[in-house]
Amino acid sequence: MSAELKASRRDATLILTLSNPGARNALHPDMYSAAVETLTTAERDDSIRAVILTGADNFFCAGGNLNRLLESSSKDKSVAAEAIERLAGWVNALRDCPKPVIAAVDGAAAGAGFSLALACDLIVAGANAKFVMSYARIGLTPDGGASWFLCRSLPRQLAAEMMMEGKPVLGSRLHQLGLVNRVVPDNTALDAALAWADELAELSPNAVERTKNLLREAQTNSLEQQFELEQHNFIESLHHPEGREGMTAFLEKRKPIYK
Repeated sequence: MSAELKASRRDATLILTLSNPGARNALHPDMYSAAVETLTTAERDDSIRAVILTGADNFFCAGGNLNRLLESSSKDKSVAAEAIERLAGWVNALRDCPKPVIAAVDGAAAGAGFSLALACDLIVAGANAKFVMSYARIGLTPDGGASWFLCRSLPRQLAAEMMMEGKPVLGSRLHQLGLVNRVVPDNTALDAALAWADELAELSPNAVERTKNLLREAQTNSLEQQFELEQHNFIESLHHPEGREGMTAFLEKRKPIYK
């Protein structure tokens, strides 16, 4: 079987599964376009409230296929450039998806697989899951936005250690540093992510989408710009049917219903 991105549904959750049997779910450029297309479709589907990115067979992703990368090194540089641009498109699609995206990581997330996990809004990891940015160990440098994400999520020294030394870091350590949201028993990350997605599905889709946008823009906005953006989103949410439903339900001491 070849590398593929499998899409399935459970209730209001879209599950995207990285699958490459025998290669620890190593990535292939064909996955990139499929991922962007699937996420674009999910964006327009109001019945989808959350997205989970996971790997088949209790292993998240080993990153790029080294045999393919070595072969690419003897071709024109444009070949590698195109593949990296398509990976960046996938990363951007995860960040821009208006639905919350959860990475369910068991086994390991290595290289570009780690980059994909970092692009998700939330990360659930198995107790012994490893996160590896091992490019330097094979004479390469990070892609998929890894350096951008790590330098904004971790102390500079730890980001440098992970990218230069390239040794595995347990999810439990990254949990202590705030990069991983939840640590669960091994081989249960997907189940835990599904349960979390069910909780998120009960929230206001409008509020969740606007909050995700606020978080994204806060990384580059000045405080004054963020004040303006917050004001706009607050007022729009206040006058949105879901805002009225949420406030009314709270006052009536009942569970809100967001259609």
